[in-house]
Formats: sequence, C-alpha cells, structure tokens
Amino acid sequence: MPAAALFDVDGTLNGHQLLAHDRLDRGLAQFGHAPAMARIHGAIGMGADQLLDHLLGEDRDHDLDAAITAAHQALFARFWPCLRAFDSAGALLRQLKRRGWTITLASSASGRDLEVMRRMLDADDAIDHATGADDVKASKPAPDLVHAALAKSGAKPGQALFVGDTPWDVQAAAQAKVACVAVLSGGFGERALRAAGALEVHRDVGDMSSSRRGGLRSHSGAQGPTKEQLYNEAKQRNIHGRSKMSKKELENALGR
Repeated sequence: MPAAALFDVDGTLNGHQLLAHDRLDRGLAQFGHAPAMARIHGAIGMGADQLLDHLLGEDRDHDLDAAITAAHQALFARFWPCLRAFDSAGALLRQLKRRGWTITLASSASGRDLEVMRRMLDADDAIDHATGADDVKASKPAPDLVHAALAKSGAKPGQALFVGDTPWDVQAAAQAKVACVAVLSGGFGERALRAAGALEVHRDVGDMSSSRRGGLRSHSGAQGPTKEQLYNEAKQRNIHGRSKMSKKELENALGR
C-alpha cells in the first residue's frame, strides 16, 4: 500500500490564512460581534460548524448562525482573486506523487470554496482526492475530515501522514491516530503546534522535502521514517514502553 499524504489547504498550501482574520472580523462585525483579534487568530483553521461556538460561545442566539455563516462565505468569495498557492506547493505535491504517495486534500472549506482553492493550486495532475466540510458531520478539530481523507485514499492511519498549519489540524489528525507534520506558514508558533502533538514543525512546505532525512519521507520507501519520527508518533499515540523500543519494535507497535 503506497503511503498517503493528507494535506490541509488554507495556510498550508496557500496563504489565505492571513486574509482569514480580516474576513472573520468583518463578517462578525456585521452582526454586532467584535471578539479580540487574538481570539480570531486562535480560531483560524476551525470549520464553520466549530468556529461560532469557539468565538461567540454556545449560549449565543443561534438563530443568526446561518446568516453569519453566509456573510462569512460571501466575504471569502470576494477574496478569491487574491488567493495564491505558495511557490513550492505544487512542486511538493508532484514530487510526492512521483515517489508513490497518494495525495488527498482535507480542508475545512466547503463547496465552491474548496473547488476554487483546488483550482488555485494548479496541481490536479498530482492530487488524487479531496474532501471538505460538506463530506462530514463535524470539521476540525474533530477527526471526521481525517477519517474521510483516509477512506478516499484507501490507507490505514499508520500508512498516512497529515500536513497542516494549525493546532486544530494536529488535534484532528491525532484523534484519527494519524501522524502530523506542521508548518509555520499559517501564523501559529512552533510551541503551540508541538504542544498539540505535531511530530515535526517546518517553516513552510518549501522547507519539507521527501529527499531529506525526516520531513515527508515515504513510509513505504527503502528507508522509511527515522527512529525519531517513529518514537514521536508512538508518543503521540501514548504507546507504553516506547523509550526502550528499537526501530523495528516501534514499527511493529505502530502497525507498519
């Protein structure tokens, strides 16, 4: 079974995360809400179904939820012409595809938004599957999107690696028992990403190369992941006795 690479899109493969703050702030202001910018930043990466609870609390007037979400989506559409993929995004997807990885996008975006972001990547020749908020009951940090991406890729959790830029990505992957590598391009710091359980943290996808030791190296290739990567994944999964295991024992414990 080829290794499966599951990619978040916003902030990981494109720079839209930096526009999302303004879009959220404007959308909420239309309905009289003005949460602190730090709270808005901390919510970036959550799906719309999780976002309002996080920012406004569960005791808000839920009758306005649909209108707030619609305003949010309308503002996003205004930013479509500004969307840009990171320079190295398409190249990395194609490199992994050549090395035998199955590539699946797993985004909290829905419908037309996901279609636009996929077209913006201009890498359909390397992308095998895509899944978004419309395909699941709950978006990140719930594990549903990761489970859906695994199902589409035909991979088991131990055969997959998730790449994301927010603690919500890392938490969603961890709940699905999938190892996660994080990037700093979405604006979250290394400490927050590691605290959420990221195995590795890179500057951006351009800093990740499957030809390096570490990073996105194929789980099914000649070398496979390093012992350190295996240990970190075992730590993330809370596998007992991991500190005394050899690389082979770690592989067996992780089901590789």
